[in-house]
Amino acid sequence: MTKSMRMLTGANQSYPSINQEAAGVKPGSNGLTILPFGNGAERMLRNANPGAQVHGWDFNGHGTPHFYRAAQEGIAFAFRYGVDIMRENGMNPGLIRAGFANMFLSEVFTSTLVNVLNIPVELYDSDGSVGAALGAGLGAGCFQENDLHLALTKRATIEPFETATYEGFYQRWLSLLEKSL
Repeated sequence: MTKSMRMLTGANQSYPSINQEAAGVKPGSNGLTILPFGNGAERMLRNANPGAQVHGWDFNGHGTPHFYRAAQEGIAFAFRYGVDIMRENGMNPGLIRAGFANMFLSEVFTSTLVNVLNIPVELYDSDGSVGAALGAGLGAGCFQENDLHLALTKRATIEPFETATYEGFYQRWLSLLEKSL
């Protein structure tokens, strides 16, 4: 999650603590939905700039943990939006391999992503720097693409388990996005 979410909520918590609070909220964030844009024009949105948006905020029903979960769900839903563009262009990913770092440290984000994509995720003891080095090695011809993950230790495979529930939340998110474009 971004620094701006921490600023918005006024919380100066660690990311593990934020993730723990988010995990205490049921999927769907009790109707709170966040469109996590706001860094300028988005290429996957055909250079539209919908800005960051919060929908469904109930002052009496939503607290900081709801915002943490809604932000993580919104980021996963934006990822799904991008994967759907890939699918429209004939690319059909069947597995995602990621380092156990950044957003993938959050069970909320990872389970949301797995379920909304209906694709398993393999998590490896790795981070962005290792991924960049392996990518450079691939580009230089030092590795074959199918062998890159063999250099890493797999931590876990997370399989989809609640796809219908998350599909409904994604469709709500998508509807709000389409209205804002």
